Amino acid sequence: MTEGLLVSNMVLWVLVIVLALVVLALARQVGILHERVAPAGALMPTTGPKVGEMTEAMSLTDLDDQPVTVGGVQEDGFATLVMFISPTCPICKSLVPTAKSLANTERNRLRLIFASDGDKPEQHHAYARDLALDKYPYVLSQPLGIGYQVSKLPFAVLIGGDGTLQSKGLVNSREHLESLIEAMDTGVATLQDYMGSIQSETENPVKEQSL
Repeated sequence: MTEGLLVSNMVLWVLVIVLALVVLALARQVGILHERVAPAGALMPTTGPKVGEMTEAMSLTDLDDQPVTVGGVQEDGFATLVMFISPTCPICKSLVPTAKSLANTERNRLRLIFASDGDKPEQHHAYARDLALDKYPYVLSQPLGIGYQVSKLPFAVLIGGDGTLQSKGLVNSREHLESLIEAMDTGVATLQDYMGSIQSETENPVKEQSL
């Protein structure tokens, strides 16, 4: 009886040790994958104005008939984040609070403007009230969407205070929106380009050493 208990205990301890080693191995692999998987940035279209190009100032009016200027040099030096949304876009509705939160975090250097086209103004007024957008300009302008080649929503455009297009793309999450800010701060068009440049820097020394 005693020998049976000892054997069973030894078997259990062996199993515990094996499981612990398996867990450590899996944790290590997860860490490696986390380092290798690049963060997902906003999907940038190939059409429309290019990043780095100077934007033209467009004089518009918002839903409250207040003047709004999109593009061009800003006197206060603030960057402008234009987020294109629609009352019929469910992802837009869920992402609007995220855009407001990001704008609040970056309030010392960034202004947020919501934009849309089509539908009746009354529908947009109700949409703006529902999402509590009273503190942000909301413009209805088909030329604005055409100018930046907006084909899918939600779409965001980030214009620097100097009037240059800093970044743009299809945004479906906070990470996508933040990637636009990262692109402006790092001076690269997209987060994917930034990750590619890092990879090139790590590969080039290896090639030089092999020569």
